[in-house]
Amino acid sequence: MDAVAQAFSMVFEPYTIMVMVIASLYGLFVGAVPGLTATMATALLVPVTFFMPPIPAIAAMVTATAMAIFSGDIPGCLLRIPGTPASAAYTDEAYAMTRKGEAEIALGAGLVFSAVGGLFGTLVLIVAAPALANFALNFSSFEYFWLVLLGLTCAVFITSNEPLKGVVTLLLGLLVACVGLGNPAGFPRFTFGNAEMTGGIGMIAMMIGMFAISEIIRFVVDTSPPAELVVEKVGNVMAGQWALAKKYPVQILRGSALGTAVGALPGAGADIAAWMSYAMSKKFSKEPEKFGTGHVEGIVESGSANNSALAGAWIPALVFGIPGDSITAIVIGVLYMKNMNPGPTLFTTNPQNIYAVFLLFIVANIIMIPLGILCIKVARRILRVPREVLMPMILLFCIVGTFAINNTTFEVGVMLVAGIIAYLLEANRFPIAPAILGVVLGGMLEENFITSMIKSNGDLGAFFSRPIALALAVVTMLVWFVPLILRGVRSLRARALAT
Repeated sequence: MDAVAQAFSMVFEPYTIMVMVIASLYGLFVGAVPGLTATMATALLVPVTFFMPPIPAIAAMVTATAMAIFSGDIPGCLLRIPGTPASAAYTDEAYAMTRKGEAEIALGAGLVFSAVGGLFGTLVLIVAAPALANFALNFSSFEYFWLVLLGLTCAVFITSNEPLKGVVTLLLGLLVACVGLGNPAGFPRFTFGNAEMTGGIGMIAMMIGMFAISEIIRFVVDTSPPAELVVEKVGNVMAGQWALAKKYPVQILRGSALGTAVGALPGAGADIAAWMSYAMSKKFSKEPEKFGTGHVEGIVESGSANNSALAGAWIPALVFGIPGDSITAIVIGVLYMKNMNPGPTLFTTNPQNIYAVFLLFIVANIIMIPLGILCIKVARRILRVPREVLMPMILLFCIVGTFAINNTTFEVGVMLVAGIIAYLLEANRFPIAPAILGVVLGGMLEENFITSMIKSNGDLGAFFSRPIALALAVVTMLVWFVPLILRGVRSLRARALAT
């Protein structure tokens, strides 16, 4: 109970509350401006959190991302341009409702059920994370090797319709993770005689580049005219929300549960959770013919899924140090920076910090409703901020913030190069998430492999000798080979039918 009391005192101190309010307003603004994603909001916060104590730093991350995921619904509903990828799944549905004069219902559903989904995901995080941490205390390097390999494999298959492209970006991320002296042998790799590169490629600088600079480049090359607002004023968004909650309780629970489960998968994230949830809502709906014409059911279920996925992504991040999405990949970097190294021992050595994280999620999802209503009221002004003014300011902030991390221009160069590479990859439909996961987990994969080989005197059979390691190995190999086997079976069946 002392740890819980400490957590309350850390979360509800004036400084932390002030940080949460400011981060909330920042997240609402970033999410509501088309093109500025929740991941970008998180990346831009990193240089600021460098100067904060651990709990306020995490508070800024949690609140900003939760708010940004919700506020991405606003331009999707009013302009038919999703503010974040998580809002893209039901943008057409929300816009159709706006054209029918039901913008208040669409925006209200997105707000209320995002908060509900976020609280559901937090509840699962509170229950599942400590239990998993106790279980993970039995893990050795063999289990961690297979777990990391499974996480990287899932990232490739989940985040891309073309797994081969996912493999390419994953290998790119693993290559970046090899740079420098930070390897078991302490041998300089891919440094090319550059002293700056002996410390490796800065993960934070790279992520700011891949998620912020790439968006700036995308804006510069975009020649499409700005969209026009359909409505000038939005009424009471809370009207009718209780009726929707009573009408669609199964959809709310299903979306929240699916979002949490998908969020916990490495590399998935809120956008995949929202798309899967919207598809499931349509499949199991009693009125599937109404989807696409301005039907609120899909918004209720997908809205619940996208915010519950945020909390779900923290489960593997806190317990195993394996990010559930690109946002938690950035957060893991901040946790290491604040000496809150992710892993099962975090729950035993510093339980007050974990309880504080749980409280931060609860508070963030509760204050989302009043602040979200405020954001919807001023949405017209937010959406009319000239991008020509906003983007240069973001670029300047990226450069100053990246330089401030280590006071070196090399990091700024890494950020700019990473931004260009990310833009070129996304322009050719290569997913970015596997590359980020490769950078974050590459060192962990190599370290656990080398440690395991030393323990077993080079015997590869030792990787299958422990029950949990064997189970993880079987699951990983099934993910690798089942799609290939199914493809072979389908091709054989097609040939048989052709003959």
